[in-house]
Parts: sequence; C-alpha cells; structure tokens
Amino acid sequence: MKFLFELFPIALFFLGYKFGDIYLATLIAILASIIQVAYSRYSTGKFEKIPLITLATIAILGGATLLFRNELFIKWKPTALYWVLAIAFVLSHFIGEKPLIQRAIDQNIQLPNKIWHQLNVSWAIFFILMGFANLYVVYHFSTDIWVNFKLFGTMGLTFVFIVLQGVYMSKHQIIIESEKPYGTH
Repeated sequence: MKFLFELFPIALFFLGYKFGDIYLATLIAILASIIQVAYSRYSTGKFEKIPLITLATIAILGGATLLFRNELFIKWKPTALYWVLAIAFVLSHFIGEKPLIQRAIDQNIQLPNKIWHQLNVSWAIFFILMGFANLYVVYHFSTDIWVNFKLFGTMGLTFVFIVLQGVYMSKHQIIIESEKPYGTH
C-alpha cells in the first residue's frame, strides 16, 4: 500500500500529461506531492524523508518548468532525485552506524554486515545508472516516450532490481534460532 501511495504523484503526472500537456502534468505533480507529504505528516505525525526530497526536487525543477515554460527542467527531475538518493546511500557508509539500506529494512531481515554494505553500494549504483538512463531518454526521444519511460520503464526496472535484491538477500539471510519452523533443528 505504501508503494502505491508513493506512486501517487507519478501516476497523476502521467494522467495530467495524457489529458493535457507537460505543464499541466507538472503542476498536478507538484500539488500531488504537497498533498502526499501533508497526508503522510498528518497520518504518521512525522515527515518522511523520501517524499520530502521528492517534493523539494519537483517544487524546484517543476517550478522552473512552469516559470520558464521549459520542459527540460521537469525532465531532469528524476535524474536529480536519483542522484541525491545515490549520494545518500554512499554517505551512509560514512555517517551513522548502518548503511542506509540496512536502516530501512533490517527490522525485517538479518544479514551479515558485508552483505548490507554490498546491497547499499548496489542501490547507489542503481540510482546513478537510473539517472543516466533518464537523461538518455530525455535527449534521444520525444516527450511522449519520456513520460511513458518515467512511469513504466523506471517502475519496471526498479521492480526487476528489487526482485534481484530479494534473491541475493535470501541467499545470505541469517536465520534466527527462535524463528526456525517447529521441528527443524
């Protein structure tokens, strides 16, 4: 459910573009991000980092798109967001006690420290590559293709990457003795 909630601004951007244009879609995405952050704050009592970072990038680059009537700014937004996330993953190796990926999911799974660090690096690399993929589509294809790539291409690539991460984690998962199924010792 949380994953669908995080797709809310992207889905509305897509619909705004299909029924209007890039400028309407940008305005809708900015408003949807504001609503998303406000709802998250209201329902949890705190601001979540990723929606705030997303709101900041869409407000700045989307605002520039609307102000200057130049769609290139909004097209750069995914790259900016991906690269900010990549930097966060890299910095988490040096700031704090755990890599960012471990902080996000270690309550659900236990892995050796080496594996957490490898996963964290792979997420940083993934976000760097996604940023470059977005720029490739921006500069080599039409806006129609970019909008479809932004919704379907990035979602598909992210899904495949998450599945591969899950397979990798399952090979290295530490089974806690008290969580073993009955009769397996």
